[in-house]
Amino acid sequence: MYRAKDRRTPPLFPELFPLGGGLNRTNRWIKLSEIIPWEGLEEVYSKYFSQSMGRLAKDSRLICGLLIVKHTEKYSDERVVEEYHENPYIQSFCGEETFRTDGGIDPSLLSKMRKRLGIEFFSKFEREILDELKASGVIKAGEHLVDATVFPSDITYPTDAGLLNKCREWTVKVIQNIEKRYKLKKKARTYCRKARKEYLGFQKKRRKTKREIRLMRGKLLRYLRRNIGQFEEVVKEHSGKLKTYEREFLRERYETVKQIYTQQLELWRTKASSVKERIVSLHRPHIRPIVRGKAGRDVEFGVKALLSWVGGYCFLDKIGYEAYNEGEYLIDSIEKYKGRFGHYPESSTGDGIFGNRINREKLEALGIRGGFKALGRGNVVKEKREWYRQRQKKRSSRMEGIIGLSKTRYGLDRVRYRIANGEEIWVRLGLMAMNLNTALKKMEVAA
Repeated sequence: MYRAKDRRTPPLFPELFPLGGGLNRTNRWIKLSEIIPWEGLEEVYSKYFSQSMGRLAKDSRLICGLLIVKHTEKYSDERVVEEYHENPYIQSFCGEETFRTDGGIDPSLLSKMRKRLGIEFFSKFEREILDELKASGVIKAGEHLVDATVFPSDITYPTDAGLLNKCREWTVKVIQNIEKRYKLKKKARTYCRKARKEYLGFQKKRRKTKREIRLMRGKLLRYLRRNIGQFEEVVKEHSGKLKTYEREFLRERYETVKQIYTQQLELWRTKASSVKERIVSLHRPHIRPIVRGKAGRDVEFGVKALLSWVGGYCFLDKIGYEAYNEGEYLIDSIEKYKGRFGHYPESSTGDGIFGNRINREKLEALGIRGGFKALGRGNVVKEKREWYRQRQKKRSSRMEGIIGLSKTRYGLDRVRYRIANGEEIWVRLGLMAMNLNTALKKMEVAA
């Protein structure tokens, strides 16, 4: 159940200032709270709860405020709750009227609320803030810059042997837990200590030959095949005693283990280096390797995102787990620009992959000037050449700069959410925190 909070309150935290005074109104959290449309967010938030039944839900401003603080400061859920209990400015930002030193919210609730609200709420969350920024004049439509990047997921760098060993350890752990839980007299011979000893001996080698790697993979495949058979027997015999959510979890994870085993067996037999829809993480099977070819990072493991830059702000246009040709989605990005600002941009600039003939023709039909290098060897007017050069220079500095800022300052270099659509929620919240801080700086400059 959700009940709206009365926002008509007396001065904040009167118990902290018995002799008069109050919080510093120039504090960044106080100023930031003034540009966020809390009432609009509350209207969207309340639709995810019953209006007459159930336990009273937490205030929308508390949940949304903590999420903004978390991604602005790169805090964990535990840390952001600690800061909330210690910092009156963060409590003011989250809509509190009296200072609280404990209680209020548990860190686990943030995870539950993200899962409950889902990607639809956070898309609307982003839209509400964008509308407020446009209404206040802090953001104005301008030229359109576009680029793609990969936001890496928080997974161990995958190796074939390491992935097989994780699958083996998981199946052994489930088998042993069921044996202990139901006190089975007949124990399965998993050879877990022998397998662990061999794997650790392999991992301790600083340099491994191709032959040693292949031999270790073969051994782990045989251990895993044995454990899969034992897993099926134990779980089938006792599945009726397990709770519904336990059976569902074991079924999903077991299907992932079998798929990994099948893929790795094919790679081992054929001596190939790749396989279709290759799984690189047991806990995040949807993550795929994305070849980028950049210095120090030939392959990245995460989500590929198409971003657009407008007036100093960055927006998410497309996100996907598979590698895709971003040049095919330039017009989609232009249409989303129109959806945000009500009209097409005067110009659009991207790197070489966006400057294909199809995109050039479509941009010309829409009356948009493309900031791409001219095709062919013919003579180009000097003014046009200089204009293209300036557009590319601006794209390189602004677009690459804002992507770098999002990764180093706002935590997009390591996506940590594991819920459904967690990668997109993490990216949207990170970009939202960055855009809000950009708006705050622009307001300070204007003042």
